Amino acid sequence: MSLPYQEKIRQLIELMIESESMEVVDVECLKMKFRWLVRIYIDKEGGVTVDDCSEISKQVGDILDVYDVLPGSYTLEVSSPGLDRPLTRDKDFIKYRGSAVRIKTGEKLDGVKNFHGKLNDYLDEDGSKTLIVDVSGKIYHIPRNLVVKAHLVYEF
Repeated sequence: MSLPYQEKIRQLIELMIESESMEVVDVECLKMKFRWLVRIYIDKEGGVTVDDCSEISKQVGDILDVYDVLPGSYTLEVSSPGLDRPLTRDKDFIKYRGSAVRIKTGEKLDGVKNFHGKLNDYLDEDGSKTLIVDVSGKIYHIPRNLVVKAHLVYEF
């Protein structure tokens, strides 16, 4: 089974980015009309700068060119994850326990697919991963494998 493009790219770039004391938050690959759009979100303690993004962009561009991951041409964007950063990895859910989140599931749970609330906990018990989310006082137990998208919600 071949990996999706974003997973192949993550595997190719993750060590290089970690060697720069940064982390890969997310990788997106979108097929546009005539080319691919590759978005890479990076972060580090204290936040990333424009210079960080520029340097990582050069290095990632070289890696993508050498390994020819995508069929055809592409546009590369490297940026910080922003205030509404995506939550894509187990460690993201653990790190941001107690934070406001927006979660979309692939199927309804109690008649709901879109959840906006507080991430109370993230449990990993016997390989079964569950997000515990408080939505206006109602507690939802959301299986990790049903999560399609998850983001932090910046509260003013």
